[in-house]
Amino acid sequence: MNQEREKVGKISYDLWNKKPEAADAIEQMREQLTDYDKNIAECIERGKKDHPQDFYIVVITKRERLMPNVFRNYFTNRLSCPTPDYDQTVYKYTKLDQSVEFIWVVPSKQTCLYMMSNPLEIREKELLHFVIDFANGTLGKKALVLNNEI
Repeated sequence: MNQEREKVGKISYDLWNKKPEAADAIEQMREQLTDYDKNIAECIERGKKDHPQDFYIVVITKRERLMPNVFRNYFTNRLSCPTPDYDQTVYKYTKLDQSVEFIWVVPSKQTCLYMMSNPLEIREKELLHFVIDFANGTLGKKALVLNNEI
């Protein structure tokens, strides 16, 4: 039997008009994490082939313009640590011990502004710490150090 998958636009529209349910949100989060881990692993494998030394994995999260409840993650690898930016997560892969180190995450601009304006309401203290370090330039300095530019 040939089953056609629904288009992302239709799924987005249906979800937008549906009353959110806790079980749906939890299931969606689990599915996203499964794909996320798989995409990180694939990005690392590409990086191992592309780079003879340590490299960075950068995940950029983008919201679809016409479907505001649809987010896409883009996974890339590169030799240098990127300049910190909104909607960005960075990891470092070390070839010697084949380890992955989480470097930072910076959420959307709107989320950063909210967190900076309401720090006492934020439960995710580690994320708040990254937002503050991004705002005051600490993450930018860290990128320079990681790139041996300081």
